[in-house]
Amino acid sequence: MIPLLSVKGLTKIFGKGCSLCYFSTGPEYETNVCKYCKSVVACSNVSFDLYRGEVLGIVGESGSGKTTVIKILHFDLEPTSGEIYFNIPEARIESFDLKGRNLLLLTPYQKRQVRNSLMGIVYQDPRLGLRLEISSGGNIAERLIMANWRNIAKMRDRASELLKRTEMPIDRIDEPPRNFSGGMKQRVQIAKALSNNPLVLFLDEVTTGLDVSVQAKVLDLIKVLQREFYLSIIVVSHDLGVIRLLTKRTIVMKFGRIVESGLTDQILEDPQHPYTQILVSSQL
Repeated sequence: MIPLLSVKGLTKIFGKGCSLCYFSTGPEYETNVCKYCKSVVACSNVSFDLYRGEVLGIVGESGSGKTTVIKILHFDLEPTSGEIYFNIPEARIESFDLKGRNLLLLTPYQKRQVRNSLMGIVYQDPRLGLRLEISSGGNIAERLIMANWRNIAKMRDRASELLKRTEMPIDRIDEPPRNFSGGMKQRVQIAKALSNNPLVLFLDEVTTGLDVSVQAKVLDLIKVLQREFYLSIIVVSHDLGVIRLLTKRTIVMKFGRIVESGLTDQILEDPQHPYTQILVSSQL
């Protein structure tokens, strides 16, 4: 089976970097800070594939590099090195074809086109994904405009449809998200992220900070929408409960490196790497 998305050798260093960064950081050294140049190796040589309709988890404690990977994939961060490919025929953006092209080498304008047409993201902090002072419908319309929608009536219909699917009261479409609870803000973020029918959806710690009952409702909603839209999703979380519920395959990261990967059930039931064993036992 051909993967939808291929990630190869993704690396991000914060700081000037040096030739010894890679050899003085990582799980075996229990740090991601280079002792020679003090640069931070946020992620190093991260490689994986994402398949059509698959939900892939990336798990690790704070500082493991999981969020950095998501930000690079969404073009929120520039990597130090690496390659990202879409591998399907329909991955075409207006005047240029993505087949065989490293997305990280595209122009800034082309990257924006790819992000607006093929990707969606839901952030842990709604302030990163929403403009809290404009209406919920306006947030969704803003996303649709970036995906080249122009008809106002159709955009409002699309916003209403998505808010309904995310179980938001339609009569609050003209109300700004600043008036909403945390769970409702996340629902608006999800509706906005789905508005352009993305090929890939990124979820970055989407339930952190929410009440347990609200977390369960948001996770159930994501499961329903994943099946309905046949979404390919990358879920970043430190919570193994979220990973267990949503994902089929999981990558475990520590200090910027992948230390283990495989089927989620297998990793959680029979972890092989010492760090994964500690991670699992700490959340039992």
